[in-house]
Amino acid sequence: MTRADTQPAPTPGDLGNYAARIEALARQLGLEFTPVEFELVPDSFMAEIAIYGLPVRMRHWSFGVRYLHQLVHRKMGNSHMFEVMFPGDPCHAYMAEHNSVAENTLVTAHVLGHADFASRNALFLRFGAMAGQRILEQSAARAQRLELALQRHGQEQVEAVLDAALALEQHVDIHAELHRPPYAAPSGPAGVAGKQDKTGVADPFAQRYRRLPGEAAALAAHDAARARLAQRPLMPPQPEYDLLWFIAQHGPELADWERDIFLAVREESFYFYPVYACQIMNEGWASYWHARLLREADFLPPALYLSAIKSHSDVVRPYAAEHQLALAVNPYHLGFCMWEHIIEREGLARARQICHDDDDCSFIRNYLDGELADRLGLFVHESRRDGETRLANRDLRAIREAILAPKYNYGAPCIAVTLLNDDGSLVLRHDHQRDGRGLDLERAEQVLAYIARVWRRPVTLHTADFRGTPRVLRSKTDGVPEPPAPPASTTPPMPTAAPTPR
Repeated sequence: MTRADTQPAPTPGDLGNYAARIEALARQLGLEFTPVEFELVPDSFMAEIAIYGLPVRMRHWSFGVRYLHQLVHRKMGNSHMFEVMFPGDPCHAYMAEHNSVAENTLVTAHVLGHADFASRNALFLRFGAMAGQRILEQSAARAQRLELALQRHGQEQVEAVLDAALALEQHVDIHAELHRPPYAAPSGPAGVAGKQDKTGVADPFAQRYRRLPGEAAALAAHDAARARLAQRPLMPPQPEYDLLWFIAQHGPELADWERDIFLAVREESFYFYPVYACQIMNEGWASYWHARLLREADFLPPALYLSAIKSHSDVVRPYAAEHQLALAVNPYHLGFCMWEHIIEREGLARARQICHDDDDCSFIRNYLDGELADRLGLFVHESRRDGETRLANRDLRAIREAILAPKYNYGAPCIAVTLLNDDGSLVLRHDHQRDGRGLDLERAEQVLAYIARVWRRPVTLHTADFRGTPRVLRSKTDGVPEPPAPPASTTPPMPTAAPTPR
């Protein structure tokens, strides 16, 4: 009879004791994190958190569609949510009540790895400082303001604004500040009265030129045009990729409550960006540390340890069953293997420096080497329109770029406001060469209708179709554009940036 056979099975009451001792062990091993508040919640609440991205958030029909998709995946056995964690001060972690004690012990260690990553990574630190460290309270306050708007203005009006804002939730300029000032006022064109020398005195040659026969009228018209330009400079002064900010700042007829919705969605997008941009690093770091913490936690009963490690193996394996090839990268598996590879070769101190400096793009390009790619069996595949899928190549650069392709520009097409015309009409341009893809024109027209409905002026989008052929899409100009009814099985092109459910 073994020691495991003689010990009683752990009970939910033991979880608090294990969690406290694992946290002490984590700090002993050098993990640094703000306090973490754990909460056991029902399965239904876990599903809502995963879909909405936050425990309390603005209500919208698209979250219901996402909930149905998640429900189908769970019923088919393709999804198992262990926890959802929100960085901040304090961090908040929600664990499912249906998890076993072993699973929630693993979750505790995993969350501490996440908390350590968020406290080290420069991207998390920068965006956390801008968006605030109390996202749950801020989100609940915004949801309350939205409820007041629903009572005052009705569901149809409020939902029209949310349709546009959530359809653009990834279209933010992550290189700019969250609380950015308006555009700087131009100083006006110099030398309207003629070219000047270094002392500021009008150039005599330029003055003689202006007195030539036939030049006076042309120069007067030129000067008048430049004067008008000085009074109304080009708007925006350069292509503006932060669509949420621009619409909130310059929407010609937006009410204050409508601007508030756009700015609220934008602020949440800034909070979620590091989670999106560091998913492989973050999940791999948390997986490395939960495995190590469990291994060194000699106070855990052997049976519980074995059960927890079985869950670890399920989380970090590359595919669903034996003798299969995965056509999508499991971020837990790839990140875990890369961190093990780095720590084995370069040490934990170097790994922590990488944890601070990098995001997924630099992490994959700098540290996914040929040896590891071969060991993990990574490859690039092509899917044909007739349904055939085949291996394209195993070139390391192609593998890296295939992994990173969905991450460019927050996963959204590169679209900028390029011109606000005198009549208030808006011109958008899709830089399809930069992001290397065309748009689904039907879905693009739907989002364009959402924008035009709140902009209340014509909106034009210069883009390309999936073949790369240039196309120009225009919103309706006869009255307020009405967006088409969304398909029952899809949502607008706005994939969520919420923490990935486990």
